[in-house]
Amino acid sequence: MMLMLLLFVLPTALLLHGAGADEIIGGRIVKKYSRPYMAYTKIEKTEKVNSKCGGFLIQEDVVVTAAHCNTEPRHLSKMSVILGAHNIRKPEPNSQQIKVRRWIPHPKYNRTISHCYDIMLLLLKHKARLNKQVQTIPLPAWKKNVKPGTMCSVAGWGRIHLWSNKSSDVLLEVDLRVQDDRICRKCFPKYAPQVQMCVGDSSGKRSTFKGDSGGPLVCNGAAYGIVSYGPCGKTFPKVFAKVSSFIPWIKEELKKLHS
Repeated sequence: MMLMLLLFVLPTALLLHGAGADEIIGGRIVKKYSRPYMAYTKIEKTEKVNSKCGGFLIQEDVVVTAAHCNTEPRHLSKMSVILGAHNIRKPEPNSQQIKVRRWIPHPKYNRTISHCYDIMLLLLKHKARLNKQVQTIPLPAWKKNVKPGTMCSVAGWGRIHLWSNKSSDVLLEVDLRVQDDRICRKCFPKYAPQVQMCVGDSSGKRSTFKGDSGGPLVCNGAAYGIVSYGPCGKTFPKVFAKVSSFIPWIKEELKKLHS
């Protein structure tokens, strides 16, 4: 159920870029709590087997993630969200772990047909305590698109190497540039620009960082995209769910949840 997004840009001569003091291979370490909307969702299937995705807080008790992070109904009781975390492996005094009460995938999402409508809402069992470490992120207006060439960013605790499943303990971020839809149409036959965004590299920055599925693509301070699938081959482009297309559905579901 977990699909990790590969954020990889092939440099001119070398495959990997050496890590610096403030940089992990393929991504920057996020300044602590500078992305207070980030959510780490996990399902503890067994004592040793967990599934995880990224996500982002839009209301005190609602997290948005990817629909493909959905799983069997019997696992819902084992699903929780961690907010306000920087190092996901170590207990932090300001982090909050909250159980998920309900998940609401988009009704048109069908993983056996395509990756379209890859969005899901998670209703938490209680409201998060908003503070410096935990905040919501705004959503774009309905049908408001990001122009190709716009620089955005994505963050997560995803894998940091092409050749292993090792994931980052700390939150990482990388810059990405929105691409013209024609690029993704060439790579993905079922690409649907009405509900999806095409995202590419950041003009030469070397990256092997993989962000978590369900994490937000942040453009101009708002969550415009959701990590969905890709890449085309071993590099870019990749596909994100287009949040602005789902604003009426999100508003309607939020109204139902809190009625």
